[in-house]
Amino acid sequence: MCWTRDAVFQTSTTFMQVLHVNRAEPRNVLIQGKDVPTGIDKEPVAGPVHVYQLGLEGDGQADLSVHGGPYQAVYAYPVEHYGYWEAELAAPPFPPGTFGENLTVQGLLETDLCIGDVLAFGGLVLQVTCPRIPCFKLGNKLHKPDILKAFLHSGRSGFYFRVLTEGSISAGTAIKIMERDPRKITVRALLGMYRLGEGDRKSIESALEIDALSPLVRKDLETRFAKSRELK
Repeated sequence: MCWTRDAVFQTSTTFMQVLHVNRAEPRNVLIQGKDVPTGIDKEPVAGPVHVYQLGLEGDGQADLSVHGGPYQAVYAYPVEHYGYWEAELAAPPFPPGTFGENLTVQGLLETDLCIGDVLAFGGLVLQVTCPRIPCFKLGNKLHKPDILKAFLHSGRSGFYFRVLTEGSISAGTAIKIMERDPRKITVRALLGMYRLGEGDRKSIESALEIDALSPLVRKDLETRFAKSRELK
């Protein structure tokens, strides 16, 4: 499948699919005069790629303290956001994988997809765990070091998955939602609780009940919950 923006938007937005599968092994890049290891420079690959419990075959993360692991095994980013960022940054069309995503997807948005939702990508089964919090490596890649706050507040975070059933995936794979989490806390809502000071005590408590919630996010929300006696 070629990367054609017109072809993307001629397709019904209700059709959920993988447009590109992207991967990269970590390498060093020069940031502010220092060699920094990063795996953000994902590029699309042809043909099926196997997805294991800890991520895609041939893919890797540099800083495992905040990236990767079973709850951040696969990162997806909606193609619908590409045009927004191209306009915001006055940039030419971005190639797939620009935001460091493993999967460039169509038809899945942070305002609709919920933490704990289970999705099938053919035989591969993934579960939504958390939004992506940007780091300085994204700013460096986009040549816009000050974009991190705007990226966060835009709500266009993309989302991480954990792998429930290993399998292979390729461009053009249709996506099906197999199960909706009953708490219905969207990726955008969790992002607000986690980093934007949004949400009340009840919503935080509900989020903490989700088994699929990323441990990094859970730890932060547990701390906020413990301090939220005054919230109604």
